[in-house]
Amino acid sequence: MITVIQVIPKANYKVDVYFSDGIIKECDVSHLVGQGVFKVLEDEDFYRNNCTVLNHTLAWTLDGKYDGANCLDLDALVLYENGRTIQDSLNSVA
Repeated sequence: MITVIQVIPKANYKVDVYFSDGIIKECDVSHLVGQGVFKVLEDEDFYRNNCTVLNHTLAWTLDGKYDGANCLDLDALVLYENGRTIQDSLNSVA
């Protein structure tokens, strides 16, 4: 089972998603912004500050308590299949 172990939110609603098998994908979530429950992502501070890993996938905590039952989360397999494989951006920082 593929799970998400780390996420790094970036500009333009792209997120670097680190998976349990060592693969890293850049996932564009801009198509969700403003749609239904994802309307809260229109606030870029909310998008960046609440982006996390919950329920073994990319998520946004809704109340700041990092409760897996009170978040917006995306299917890890869909992220894995649709994301663009990239190199680790943290390597260039270290």
